[in-house]
Amino acid sequence: MSTALPAPCDEALAAGTQPCFNPHPRATLAATILGSSVAFIDGSVINVALPALARDLGAGPSGLSWTINAYLLPLGALILLGGAAGDHFGRRRLFLIGLAIFTTASLLCAIAPSLNWLLIGRGLQGLGAAMLMPNSLAILGASFTGEARGAAIGSWAAVGALAGALGPLLGGWLVDGIGWRTIFLLNVPIAAAAAYLAWAYVLESRDHRGSRPLDWTGAALATAGLGLLTWALTSASEADAATAPLWGAAAAGFALLAGFIWLEGKRGDQAIMPLAMFATPAFIGLTLFTFFLYGALGGLIVLLPFLLIKIENWPALSAGAALLPLPILIGCGSRMMGQLTGRYGGRLPLAIGSAIVAIGLLQYAWIGQSGIDYWSQIFPATVIVGIGMGISVAPLTTTVIGSVDADHVGAASGFNSAVARIAGLIATALLGFVFALEASPEAFLAGFRTAALIGAALAAAGAVSAFTLIGPTAAKNETV
Repeated sequence: MSTALPAPCDEALAAGTQPCFNPHPRATLAATILGSSVAFIDGSVINVALPALARDLGAGPSGLSWTINAYLLPLGALILLGGAAGDHFGRRRLFLIGLAIFTTASLLCAIAPSLNWLLIGRGLQGLGAAMLMPNSLAILGASFTGEARGAAIGSWAAVGALAGALGPLLGGWLVDGIGWRTIFLLNVPIAAAAAYLAWAYVLESRDHRGSRPLDWTGAALATAGLGLLTWALTSASEADAATAPLWGAAAAGFALLAGFIWLEGKRGDQAIMPLAMFATPAFIGLTLFTFFLYGALGGLIVLLPFLLIKIENWPALSAGAALLPLPILIGCGSRMMGQLTGRYGGRLPLAIGSAIVAIGLLQYAWIGQSGIDYWSQIFPATVIVGIGMGISVAPLTTTVIGSVDADHVGAASGFNSAVARIAGLIATALLGFVFALEASPEAFLAGFRTAALIGAALAAAGAVSAFTLIGPTAAKNETV
């Protein structure tokens, strides 16, 4: 998926951070919110620009997928390392470095003369986001305590969701009125304001409980393995793709990921992904649930705006508004569901929420059978998916925190957030098969319906994972 919405356990990344005195709480909160907002905006705004990008840069099916995945790959693979590096070298320092990389990359995207240059810029944006996002939360964890910390993290998450929701609207307006390059220039003034506030008012903090060596080898193996696997899946959609190199790349990617798991087992708690977290069926179930649910959602967020713009000839602004019910319903349902999960446990909310998402995605499979109408077909399905996600998001955060011991809360939260993004990465790679059908509206609609059916099956698998592997009392009396 894109980063249109905060990933399920983003907020919990601040939970294990040791607080320190904060003389400028408002400026600190503003800096972290503005800094992370550029990542949320850029994760969502690109979806409404895909048709214009394809036209101006000659992007084929795999090129469109890579426009999204060049950002998601370094973000998903390196976000844990970015947080650990902040603990080691200083959170404000990594936050500022991430902002600088992200802003420079945004300017590169805006002036990119070709698709290859755009993909380089998108990859650098992902690298910058992997530094600034976890450290924005770690700064909040180090700067606030008690109820103030909860309020600060809640404000961070709320503004992040709002930024992700408004991104397609503002981006659609810019794409229609000026051109797709301007969407990347949105980041520059926001990032500049965040950098000034962080430099002037945010105190440096790091983990003084004992610096652990950073798992550079593990991060390199995970990134290379995911990169090869993503390249193989994405390139397979090209009509003239050679089969042997794709199979070879996929096999090498799986081998590197297997080596990553082996290395993490040897490193124990020094690993970027401590395998001790998987000692309970609940955490395994939550990992599967996250992968299935966010993989299903990733296809919807990318394909629906493309369908409306390319096939139905909607303006980009209108297509950006089509998914607004999703973040609105998630925002409305999260607070209540977090409280209910703390009282009754997370298994039923997660299973019910994911099952409702499956029903909503199944409704998309009927679109185009007898024409396309937003209010009678797309809007009801989107509302159903939004209700299901509103039921699921807060319980997922709460249950992940309660599924591991206190020493692994930060690692478990970060890993779950990375899994959500990697699920979107793989889903987007597979969407190249649907993009390849864009020349024929009928074929594209058939591909869209097939993707909706696959998404519904994935969401249903998430519901089964939650119900069978998460205990009925998981996460009771825990707080988000």
